Amino acid sequence: MASTRKKRRQQAEPERPAGRGSESLTKIVVIAVLVGGIGLLLTQWLGVFRSDSVADKSASIVEPARLTALAMTGRGYFDEKCSTCHGKLAAGTEQGPPFINAIYNPGHHPDEAFMRAPRTGVRAHHWNFGDMPPVEDVTDAQLRAIVAYVRELQQANGIPPQPHAM
Repeated sequence: MASTRKKRRQQAEPERPAGRGSESLTKIVVIAVLVGGIGLLLTQWLGVFRSDSVADKSASIVEPARLTALAMTGRGYFDEKCSTCHGKLAAGTEQGPPFINAIYNPGHHPDEAFMRAPRTGVRAHHWNFGDMPPVEDVTDAQLRAIVAYVRELQQANGIPPQPHAM
């Protein structure tokens, strides 16, 4: 009786070609990889992972082996007054651009531009972070120290003074 049931089951089931299951699995894997890759590209393009990329930038910034006394003081002021928007080690954040960027070399943005920006604010012109508002309670002496710190960070990261070119 058991052999009769087995024969009926074999007759009822259509014969599958060898390897058919593995072909389906391969198609599913390929589609999943393509959909995942497209999704990853779209999220990168739309800026979903932007904060992660900012964090990665600060990890690649070289701190100077030694800072001058003025720059050492400026580091403390920078961390207190500037890093919320411009990031640890001036790497930038979601709110503000990185200063460790060739666009901020002294030939293009002289020290006076760095002194004026926190006093009066700045209209957005290089980045899409929006306008920078004035920074309250920062003195000229603090700004000079902050500028010294940023310049020494830039030098340590290969951003020397260059003449301005348009």
